[in-house]
Amino acid sequence: MISEIQTNHERSMYMLVCVAAMFASCAIHARDFDIRDYGANGDGKTLNTVAVQKAIDECSAVGGGRVIVEGGTYVIGTIHLKSGVDLHVEANAVLMGSSDWQDWKDQPDAKHIDTYFCPRHRSAALIFADEVDNIAITGRGTIHGNGMAFVEKNPGSAAGQLRRRLGIDKSPPRLILFAGCHRVKVLDVNVRYPPAGWSFWVHDCDDVVFDRLSISADVDFPNADGIHVNCSRDVRISNCNIETGDDCIIVRANSASLKENKPCERVTVVNCNLRSYSCAIRIGWVNDGMMRDCTFSNLTVRDSVCGIGLLFPPGKSRELFHDQGRESSVVENMLFSNIVMDRIYARPIYVEITSNETTRVERIRNLKFQNVVSRGLMLPMVSAPRPGIVSDIFFSDCRFELDPAGKSAYRNGGEAGFASCQRFNDREHGRNVENLRVTP
Repeated sequence: MISEIQTNHERSMYMLVCVAAMFASCAIHARDFDIRDYGANGDGKTLNTVAVQKAIDECSAVGGGRVIVEGGTYVIGTIHLKSGVDLHVEANAVLMGSSDWQDWKDQPDAKHIDTYFCPRHRSAALIFADEVDNIAITGRGTIHGNGMAFVEKNPGSAAGQLRRRLGIDKSPPRLILFAGCHRVKVLDVNVRYPPAGWSFWVHDCDDVVFDRLSISADVDFPNADGIHVNCSRDVRISNCNIETGDDCIIVRANSASLKENKPCERVTVVNCNLRSYSCAIRIGWVNDGMMRDCTFSNLTVRDSVCGIGLLFPPGKSRELFHDQGRESSVVENMLFSNIVMDRIYARPIYVEITSNETTRVERIRNLKFQNVVSRGLMLPMVSAPRPGIVSDIFFSDCRFELDPAGKSAYRNGGEAGFASCQRFNDREHGRNVENLRVTP
């Protein structure tokens, strides 16, 4: 009797496992939404905005899943990522931005941001996510900004840099924008040629992961930032290769387009390779707010204008300069460790608060640089307009070398460095800094 009961029990368990597997298989199949089933055409010419958006909408409506981009080059204008959706771009696919700037739509009805107070007074992006949760962009395919359609050679640039062909008002300002989102993942994708604007803007988001990305924005592109983290919390950036014409990774707290002021905190950057025609790492800008508790470690920086920059220029009227915050800046508790820099045109580490009454900086303190090695054309500089603003800056186990090859070995004769760097002589490394410590 016991044997028979055991046999019946085993049969019942087997049936339950089979039924569960069947339902799991059906669920997995039901959670994949191929954009081709909605009419998308990967011929590299057809505008597929409506088809891709339909797939996203249906996927989100049933509780989420994967929207599959596969087998072709799919041209789109602005699409909206919805809660629960993983936009999955397969290795044999390209999601390409339209060459018509009017297909990159501003978002006057956005819930989380005020378009007028966004940089460039514009909220346009190719992929926009507005107050949604549990979203992802994954796969080994490519998201292509079609940037060459929006730039041209700049005849005034001896270095061969590009300029916006249609001016700033008709150039898409960014490729991907997450605003007010929670639990965001961007994994494995290749990002190419953002259109003279930022690749990613992470704006007032929580719990964000970037891992194994490749971002190539071309160092000659104007304003082509990599990952711009603004007023966000718990952001992890790891194992990325980033090459940009502007800053590679940015931490800011510009709350101007938000309903309330928000800090930028707990950002970690690890195991990345960076190259920039501006700063590889930049902290802060005009009248940003609170930026704190961040770590940057195990990084390589090459052929860049500046390695790590904390730069605070003067404020201006919003009509003249749109990318500025509305608070006094605070930067504190930042750790930079195990960083190797080579071929740095300007300062490997550059902290400057401009001496101007419109420059609103309350304090910069507790910055630690540990195990940093650099070779380039200049040495670090930390400068404040007066005592009492910058304090507790620590250098430990660092080595900074002037390249014996000199400017002639660098691109454009090494003249790419920030003009402001030239205000300080090579023997001056600190001005109005309290407790600046350098230890072997």
